[in-house]
Amino acid sequence: MQTRPLAGKTALVTGSTSGIGLGIAQALAAEGAAIVFNGFGDAAHIAALQKQTAEQFGVKTAYFGADMTKPAEIEQMMNDALAQFGSIDILVNNAGIQHVANVEDFPVERWDAVIAINLTSAFHTTRLALPAMKQKNWGRIINIASAHGLVASAGKSAYVASKHGIVGLTKVTALENAQTGITCNAICPGWVLTPLVQKQVDARAAANSISIDQAKRELLMEKQPSGEFVTPEQLGALAVFMCSDAASQVRGVAWNMDGGWVAQ
Repeated sequence: MQTRPLAGKTALVTGSTSGIGLGIAQALAAEGAAIVFNGFGDAAHIAALQKQTAEQFGVKTAYFGADMTKPAEIEQMMNDALAQFGSIDILVNNAGIQHVANVEDFPVERWDAVIAINLTSAFHTTRLALPAMKQKNWGRIINIASAHGLVASAGKSAYVASKHGIVGLTKVTALENAQTGITCNAICPGWVLTPLVQKQVDARAAANSISIDQAKRELLMEKQPSGEFVTPEQLGALAVFMCSDAASQVRGVAWNMDGGWVAQ
């Protein structure tokens, strides 16, 4: 049996109990990486997810429920993961939340929470992962930004600011490690049919008395020329590529997978 390219590596994926993070975690597991899950959810569901991933892909798994707004919990998670697995070779900063309101109406506590989870948590995981990566002279840091890390939409000031910020953090991290075996890149998805986006679809359908399918089409066509959702599996495949030797000189990019969103 051919050795899988990520065998012997450990990947920590924040916000990986559903949606994009889960898709990326499973794609990395399929290539042989041990997976450290993080995120909120029902304990029984998370335990089943861990077991299913371990059995399906033949890899070790762990789960740490660190609250990504709390630096002390993030540091404990990183330390525990290093103690259990010996290294964090691949770090995927995916955890994120959203709130929609105009700037003058934006609740201060929601602004703080969005920035903390979407941006500041990635700073903490990155600073804590880098020393061990430098010791091995190998690492892959993948930040899940957004099309909103490249362009803006009204009503999303905190989200857009955080995602532009994560693109900036990606570039700086890449430059600081440019002469090492550590790369840092960002993936910028367009619309992905995650549970969070499904809620937006359902709300649009209810508000406008239209079908779910019509609500999906309207949501997509406002921004995404392909008229199709990006899938977690497609994003996972891109993450796998970024972890490969072929991507060793892909450094500091913000790679949009968005059905043509930012080409307009």
